[in-house]
Amino acid sequence: MLNKITILITFILFSAVTYSTEGISFNAKIKVDLNEVIKTGTVAPVNGISAAGQPNEDAFKVFAKKGYTTVIDLRTSSEDRGLNEPKVVSELGMNYVSLPIGNDGLTFENAKILNKYLEQASGPVLLHCGSSNRVGAMLALSKKLSGLDVNNALSFGRSAGLTSLENAVIKVLKSNNFKED
Repeated sequence: MLNKITILITFILFSAVTYSTEGISFNAKIKVDLNEVIKTGTVAPVNGISAAGQPNEDAFKVFAKKGYTTVIDLRTSSEDRGLNEPKVVSELGMNYVSLPIGNDGLTFENAKILNKYLEQASGPVLLHCGSSNRVGAMLALSKKLSGLDVNNALSFGRSAGLTSLENAVIKVLKSNNFKED
């Protein structure tokens, strides 16, 4: 009896992320709490990605220790990171990619570029901006390009930190202003 209960509980836990032919119902949270990452020394990607606001050096050390291979930074050059991020990331053995996205950069073209970087990564990716809002926005656009409907793309984006940019993302998602490669 105990084995059946254990199997049932395991099944329920693994069902937190469910897929259907209509798209994806995404319940797992991609956005990580950087304070918890530092405090616990642990982090695990969801589908190869963790989303975050601006990490500090201690957080980057945890990501490196846990096998992350790439950091994609969506912050623009005018935003203060509080550290020399490219140097810190490379010294920790991870690849640093700058893809500066301002509010006017929420486009399918930039989502295609992001997809290219995600595909090129040889392991887990930390994708960050200042708060994870732009991360969620760009991942919503990315998922629309991958075939998700608007609602599921938004749900995915919210799980990665999409908040105040949601209305702007909805406009872009509903525009269908993208071309398949």
